[in-house]
Formats: sequence, structure tokens, C-alpha cells
Amino acid sequence: MSQTATVKFDSAAQEVYLGLWRTYDRLRTLEDRMFAERNLTAQQYNVLRLLRAAHPEAVPTLSLISRLVSLAPDITRMLDRLELSGWVLRERSQTDRRTVMVKITDEGISLLNETSVPLSQCHETQLGHMSADELGLLSSLLAKARFPHEPVGSLWKFEA
Repeated sequence: MSQTATVKFDSAAQEVYLGLWRTYDRLRTLEDRMFAERNLTAQQYNVLRLLRAAHPEAVPTLSLISRLVSLAPDITRMLDRLELSGWVLRERSQTDRRTVMVKITDEGISLLNETSVPLSQCHETQLGHMSADELGLLSSLLAKARFPHEPVGSLWKFEA
């Protein structure tokens, strides 16, 4: 005999929030597994992706932090690991010694190139069961949900 659990929520907002959280957890598990095979985290990948977009220029650490998808409370330690792996270089700005500049290395670019196909396959596994229209609608609704909570000037602050 099987039992079906009935989940009750205090409000529609709570149901949606917990649904988002559960969805993130399920989708993140697939991505974490793929990144772990490359000794990489999703957050590290995001940093490398942002640095590749700026390549061959270096990016100030504070500017990098503001562009991340999710907050990185210890960017210094993350950059330490990326530098130790040979994927980034750091140097002090010539004009302002307080500013640390970060630049992706050729090895970092190679890692991103090697990760491209497995990451696309991961995204297909995560969301490939949804139509293009459904994905567009979901993206618009997510943008609308986060809009009032994005800081001024955020690249993620746009009205869908």
C-alpha cells in the first residue's frame, strides 16, 4: 500500500518559494556532479566564465563580485584555489595598489572549452523536457520575481 504525502503551505508565496528552493536543489545536484568531475564548483565556473568574457583584459575583484550569479562570501579563498589550479592570475593594479586585478589564463580558457559540451548536456538533462515557450515564460516569471530585490545597477535587474 502506498501513501501519497500531501504538502500543505501557509500561503501561495510560501508554496512558490519552497518550490523554487526544491527545484534549485534538484537541478543543482546534476550540475554539481558534472563540475566535481572537473574539480570545479559552479561558483568557480561562473568566475572563469566572467573572466573569459573580459579576456584579454583583467577585471578588478570588486567588479567581478558584482557580476556573479550568486553571492560569494569568500572571493579571496575562491580566487586562491583558482590561481593554485593555474586557471587565473592576480596582480595589483598599477594605478591603485589597493585594487587586485584578476585575469583568466590559457589553462582556464581550455578548462571552459572542455566543459562546454558536458555543461550543455547537463542543461539539457535539467530542462530539456520543457518547450522553448515554457522556458521563455519561466525565465520571464523568474526575472519578475527577483526584479524588486536586485540592487541598483545589477546586470540581473531587467523587467521581463
